[in-house]
Amino acid sequence: MPRLEKVYLKNNVMGLISSGTQSILEEESHIKDVLSRIVVEMIKREWPQHWPDMLKELDTLSKQGETQTELVMFILLRLAEDVVTFQTLPTQRRRDIQQTLTQNMEKIFSFLLTTLQQNVNKYRRMVGAPQEQEALTTPQKADLGQEPKAQANCRVGIAALNTLAGYIDWVALSHITADNCKLLEMLCLLLNEPELQIGAAECLLIAVSRKGKLEDRKPLMVLFGDVAMHYILSAAQTADGEGLVEKHYVFLKRLCQVLCALGSQLCALLGSDSDVETPTNFGKYLDSFLAFTTHPSQFLRSSTQITWGALFRHEVLSRDPLLLGMIPKYLRASMTNLVKVGFPSKTDSPSCEYSRFDFDSDEDFNAFFNSFRAQQGEVMRMACRLDARTGFQMAGEWLKYQLTAPVDTGPMNSKTGEGLCSIFSPSFVQWDAMTFFSESVISQMFRTLDKDEIPVNDGIDLLQLVLNFETKDPLILSCVLTNVSALFPFVTYRPEYLPQVLSKLFASVTFEVIEESKAPRTRAVKNVRRHACSSIIKMCRDYPQLVLPNFEMLYNHVKQLLSNELLLTQMEKCALMEALVLISNQFKDYERQKAFLEELMAPVTSLWLSTEMQRVLSDPEAFISYVGADNKIADPVLEDPSGLNRSRISFCVYTILGVVKRARWPVAMEEAKAGGFLVGYMPSGSPIYRNPCTEQVLKLFDNLLALIRTHNNLYMPEMVAKLGETFAKALDMLEVEKNAILGLPQPLLELYDSPVYKTVLERMQGFFCTLYDNCFHILGNAGPSMQQDFYTVEGLATQLLSSAFINLNNIPDYRLRPMLRVFVKPLVLSCPPEYYETLVCPMLGPLFTYLHVRLSQKWQVINQRSMLCEDDAADDNPESQEMLEEQLVRLLTREVMDLITVCCVSKKGAEHNTAATVDGDDDEVMATEVTPPASAELTELGKCLTKQEDVCTALLITAYTSLSWKDTLSCQRTTTQLCWPLLKQVLPGNLLPDAVSWFFTSVLKGLQTHGQHDGCMAALVHLAFQIYEALRPRYAELRAVMEQVPDIQRESLEQFESKLLNPTLQKVADKRRKDHFKRLITGCIGKSLGEQFRKEVHIRNLPSLFKKVKPSLETDVLENEDGEGLTALFEP
Repeated sequence: MPRLEKVYLKNNVMGLISSGTQSILEEESHIKDVLSRIVVEMIKREWPQHWPDMLKELDTLSKQGETQTELVMFILLRLAEDVVTFQTLPTQRRRDIQQTLTQNMEKIFSFLLTTLQQNVNKYRRMVGAPQEQEALTTPQKADLGQEPKAQANCRVGIAALNTLAGYIDWVALSHITADNCKLLEMLCLLLNEPELQIGAAECLLIAVSRKGKLEDRKPLMVLFGDVAMHYILSAAQTADGEGLVEKHYVFLKRLCQVLCALGSQLCALLGSDSDVETPTNFGKYLDSFLAFTTHPSQFLRSSTQITWGALFRHEVLSRDPLLLGMIPKYLRASMTNLVKVGFPSKTDSPSCEYSRFDFDSDEDFNAFFNSFRAQQGEVMRMACRLDARTGFQMAGEWLKYQLTAPVDTGPMNSKTGEGLCSIFSPSFVQWDAMTFFSESVISQMFRTLDKDEIPVNDGIDLLQLVLNFETKDPLILSCVLTNVSALFPFVTYRPEYLPQVLSKLFASVTFEVIEESKAPRTRAVKNVRRHACSSIIKMCRDYPQLVLPNFEMLYNHVKQLLSNELLLTQMEKCALMEALVLISNQFKDYERQKAFLEELMAPVTSLWLSTEMQRVLSDPEAFISYVGADNKIADPVLEDPSGLNRSRISFCVYTILGVVKRARWPVAMEEAKAGGFLVGYMPSGSPIYRNPCTEQVLKLFDNLLALIRTHNNLYMPEMVAKLGETFAKALDMLEVEKNAILGLPQPLLELYDSPVYKTVLERMQGFFCTLYDNCFHILGNAGPSMQQDFYTVEGLATQLLSSAFINLNNIPDYRLRPMLRVFVKPLVLSCPPEYYETLVCPMLGPLFTYLHVRLSQKWQVINQRSMLCEDDAADDNPESQEMLEEQLVRLLTREVMDLITVCCVSKKGAEHNTAATVDGDDDEVMATEVTPPASAELTELGKCLTKQEDVCTALLITAYTSLSWKDTLSCQRTTTQLCWPLLKQVLPGNLLPDAVSWFFTSVLKGLQTHGQHDGCMAALVHLAFQIYEALRPRYAELRAVMEQVPDIQRESLEQFESKLLNPTLQKVADKRRKDHFKRLITGCIGKSLGEQFRKEVHIRNLPSLFKKVKPSLETDVLENEDGEGLTALFEP
């Protein structure tokens, strides 16, 4: 545009601001917005070089009145947003404008502050606010004629605060703290001005949250002074005193954030080597902070937790008597805050009203509350580190109170039984909160206090009260059991109480609300029984020496329970057997333990090896019939004729798993030797142990493989056709699993009040799912458990290939995933290198080849589907089903890529966060600058696999094809951990030129798919750069691929190539070469949908603001052999 036209346009726009709009109260906000944006667009193109007086002109405009001043505020704010916040300008222009803003910041800040001060003073004069600073009460209306004028001043005040908020974030801290922190003082004053308080709090929050040098942040401590504290506290009291009004509530949230940020600043500035002292008003600060922690709003309560944690952890403040005096008050507040009330749909607590502002649904609130409670637990444990006794005392008082309080079930009765609690009942929420409190506090006390300081008598008294407490309410009983576990460490001081604890737990294992009831158990009842079982296991795992003297009593208890086939579920039976196995590990005598395991497993062995069971396990048709999946059932809720048959199979599988998982040799080598567990040494000198369960388990092994083979064959179409009408979907996923994969929340009440399986079909689905998983858990645990005895089973690889890996084509993704995770991965990780050739390679070779084909086909379907998404999809595959399938393919892809990575890349490379943190890079899930560590090498197994050409090809093709599959997480992991180490392994060989081009093209395709995600983009660019640098000198074909990159600049490519291919030239720094390469391939880097069709705005650079042009580093200054160029850089 010619210069005269520019001047004409600028003058007209300035004229519009001066006199072209209606008054401040009448003009539409979108008109003001557009007008200010036009000016900002002109500034972005012309200031400062061609429009040096811009700030003066804005200043002149603002003197005309409120309407113009408000527009000037908008202009300054939009300018800061575009230049600093969103950075929507070319680098050179951004730098020019930001630098000029910074140079003029003192003027700009004083202009903003003066504008704010003048307009606030006028506003307060007109509405009749008292002039004394102390009495900032709500202003009385003075004169109705003045109202519009007052409103205009108020509007300008709000605009000035908003503009300040856009600058405070990034300007030098000295501007914020200039003139004895005048700005902060003004902002504190305005906290008591109802119309301006939210804007003021926002500015204050941004100022107090500033990071930077500690020295520069010290003046912020003025906010702990008397005046500032007074205003902050009085504003909080006024806002809270007026009930729940949305505006006031928003203000309270901001104030709460201000106090939190103040606490963080204090923690940062106060240290053993700092001259900052604990503020005199620290006590006042803590009191006001506690007021937010006890506020009815659950959101405000949760906002304070991180700061409490920081204070309790702080090296200086944690010793401060004021903070130590606060601990009982904080714990008392936590006792209230742990009670789960405040559901938005209810009215049973003052919190409910606030929750309706903060949460859309009860499920939302529930998810929030669970994480809030976990956070509180952390902070309570920190508080108890400083004062363990107080916490224990409170927990004891609360526990005693709950044990004597009458049960209040509230208006909603549980479906489990009449007069029982539901999860919303007043009694249960109190029990639940108390249990969480006591668990957190007691566990911390045992970690903090010395042995002789532990209040053993008080603890044992509490334990006795809990053991004597009887209840038929499953939800309360579950809490009682948690308290038994929490108090159990006291028994280590008084072992005579152990039998009582065991009796209590065993009574709960068989808990029923109504004895001999035929109705299916609800989840609440099942949870109690499972809870009791896991408490017994935990006790035997953590305190085996304590339980060992009572082994016979424990064994008799279990035998008695096992003698009645219907009393316990299979899972419960096996949990108790696991507990026994854990104690038997303490025998430390191979023969004795072996004899015990033989006796324990005798019922399983006879059942599993019976001729009928052998027939059932090895024939899919017989199996379907035996478990009752071919029946048609009239009453799908109560009738289940084959339930007992299913439970027998489950019992055997659970037991084998329990024994394999828990039976072990002693940890200490001397004990293992004395007990007869040591059988020899490896060539490397490491000991070889034998497991007392090996003989028993290997006897049952053939039938286990037969069951796995049969289970896999059930998915063949002809077998699925044999399922009965009721059970046509028996092999499908459970609804719960589907919801978990789709991320759908469970309805709250259903969790406890409904039966675990509502119909016999659900029960059958649960049976198949658990059976499948458990069989593979056994195989996954067999290696670590039985070691060489397992790996040397004759023809093991062939046996596994003909059972676990049979009929994979028909096995759905949701079954294949657990197989890879719980069987293949642990087997590979625990396998000694001696067996790689005989066992692992023959198994993984065909598996990886198959998985590549399968995943490629699945992703092809997904990609075609997304290309055809304009057409109406067929009704038989609804959207939710498509989403589920797609999500499953994603999860399976991650599982497969993880497996390949674990097999092929050494731990150093796979867990690359260690290397990243050393370089000061915090390893986010999606880090933005990802450079794989140099140490990512292939493992021995990786080398073994890549020796076989077909396996090596499958691995490389899977890794590089997966880069363009639409799963960001998988792409990033594979790029950073797997692709380069695999390719590096085959570099010394003679790769075909087509293969090299294909690898490079695959990475570029990955960039096209994932370029919009910073983390993926950085990793893929790095990989492409590595490949090009390493292979371009040997393969000219890569140049041809580069030339096909859209919009590539040929001259730039020539320049890059000449430096790359000329070995005599000194190499330019790695980062610069990489940046040059990234610019070359920009045309391949995919953009997000929002960016793809964006009209590019081109803003030309203006003449440089600097007098002297710095010599460009692109020139050959550094490449001069004699170093003349270097001296030139330092000449004045």
